[in-house]
Amino acid sequence: MTITTEQIKELRQETGAGIMDCRKALEQADGNLDQALEYLREKGMSKAAERSDREASEGVVELYSHGNGRVGVMVEVNCETDFVARSEAFRTFAHEIALQIAAGAPLYVSHFDIPEEVLDLERERAREYAKSEGKPENVIERIVDGRLEKFLDEACLLRQPYIRDDEITVEKLLLQTVAAIGENVIIRRFQRYELGSNSSEVN
Repeated sequence: MTITTEQIKELRQETGAGIMDCRKALEQADGNLDQALEYLREKGMSKAAERSDREASEGVVELYSHGNGRVGVMVEVNCETDFVARSEAFRTFAHEIALQIAAGAPLYVSHFDIPEEVLDLERERAREYAKSEGKPENVIERIVDGRLEKFLDEACLLRQPYIRDDEITVEKLLLQTVAAIGENVIIRRFQRYELGSNSSEVN
């Protein structure tokens, strides 16, 4: 079938993907926009990691307030170009990340951001807990490893289950977004405020 300029323009505005990629996706999907979006995601997933080293200095600082102002979130999400920064797909992703931070209350973006002394403290707490439970020495380290993994899953934004689909993590959602828009996307930092408690911040 013939793919129109308007169809390409609509898909490009939705995803920020290149003109040729949009045309090919629409051709593969026989002009169906939803199928073309899915094609772009699948096509890009394998290339998402390749884009991770590309500089991303454009983007948005997304603000979100929840529970009549009881929780507030500010998150910086970056991409490579101003064109993509203004796209609906990118803006939606940034908003979803703000929602995730409000609901999940992570402490860090990824495990690479956690200071070693924090990890050491978590290991020691897990070890003491296992000993207090009377666990034998030969299983304590496995228990420590398991509790540390649980801490990472809760404390790291990228490792948390996505609030709208717990079958995927936030990291998988990020990769899907990179695949769909064709640019590197970085969750740079965030700050979360909750009324009456300390805020969590990542720089």
